[in-house]
Amino acid sequence: MKNILVIAILVGFFSTSCRPKSTQKDVIDSVAKVVNEKWDPIVPDTASMRKNSVVVEIITSMGKMEVALSNATPKHRDNFLKLVKEGYYDGLLFHRIMKDFMIQGGDPKSKNAKPSESLGQGGPGYTLPAEFIDTLYHYRGALAAARTGDEVNPTKASSGSQFYIVTGNLNNTQMLRDGLKERAILSFLSNDENMSYRMRLETYQNRGDMAAMNVLIRELETEIKPLWDSLYNSLPAKTRQTYATWGGFPKLDKEYTIFGFLISGYDVLDQIQQVQTGSGDRPVKDVTIIRARVIKEN
Repeated sequence: MKNILVIAILVGFFSTSCRPKSTQKDVIDSVAKVVNEKWDPIVPDTASMRKNSVVVEIITSMGKMEVALSNATPKHRDNFLKLVKEGYYDGLLFHRIMKDFMIQGGDPKSKNAKPSESLGQGGPGYTLPAEFIDTLYHYRGALAAARTGDEVNPTKASSGSQFYIVTGNLNNTQMLRDGLKERAILSFLSNDENMSYRMRLETYQNRGDMAAMNVLIRELETEIKPLWDSLYNSLPAKTRQTYATWGGFPKLDKEYTIFGFLISGYDVLDQIQQVQTGSGDRPVKDVTIIRARVIKEN
C-alpha cells in the first residue's frame, strides 16, 4: 500500500522548508509579477448550459441554487438524476464546508444527525467509475462527486451520492503552477517504479534528517519538471484565463469526476461557504437541503 501520508508530507516540504527565506525584493518582484498578468475577465456560459442540459434545483435552508448536469459524464448525470427523482437528497445536510474550497453534501447519515455526530462516510451502497473529461475543470461552481482517498481507492471511483460544489478562489499563474507541481509530485511518487524515492522519503522522515530530505527534494524537482511543465502547457489558454479571473480549485482536476455546473445561486453558495464550522468542517448550525428537484429535462 502506498504511503500517502508520507507523500503529503513531502508536498508540504516543497512549499515550505525547501524554499529560501524571501527577501523584500523577492516579495516586491512576486507581487509585480501577479499585478502585471493581463487577463480579460471571463464568465462561464451558464445560459448555454441551461439550454442544453438537465437542470436540478437545490432548495437549501439558506436559499436556492440551480445546477446543470453535464452530458459528458452520463453515468454520474443519470445517477444524480435518479437520486433526485427518488427524493434521496431531501432533508440531508451540507455536512462539510471549507471556505475558498467547496461545500459537500449527500451523506444519507446526515438526515436528522445529532450535532456532535461525525458525517461523511454514508452512501447508497455502491460507487461509480470515474469519468474524467478533458474539457471539464474545477472552476468555481463545478459540481463534482466526492470519493474516498487513493490509498483505498486507486481507481478514483466516486461516491454513489456524495457531491460537492467548488467555491475556490482566483488562481494567478504562479498559484496555478504551484498546484500543478503538487499533482506532478503525487503522480511521480504514486508510481511503483519510483518506490525507491518513497522509501528514502519515509526513512529520512522517520529519522528527522532534514539535510537528506532537502537533497531528495532537489532530486525530485529535477525528475518532475518535465511532467510539471507538461501539465501546465497542456492547459488551454481559456482554462488558465478562467482560473485567473473566475476562480476555482485546479488541484482537483483529473482526480475527482465533475458532472455539472452551478448556473444560478452563487450568492447562496457564497453565504453557505461563510458559515461557522466545527469538528470535521461540519457547520455549527445545520445547512439543510430541503428539497432537490428536476426543473428541466432534455
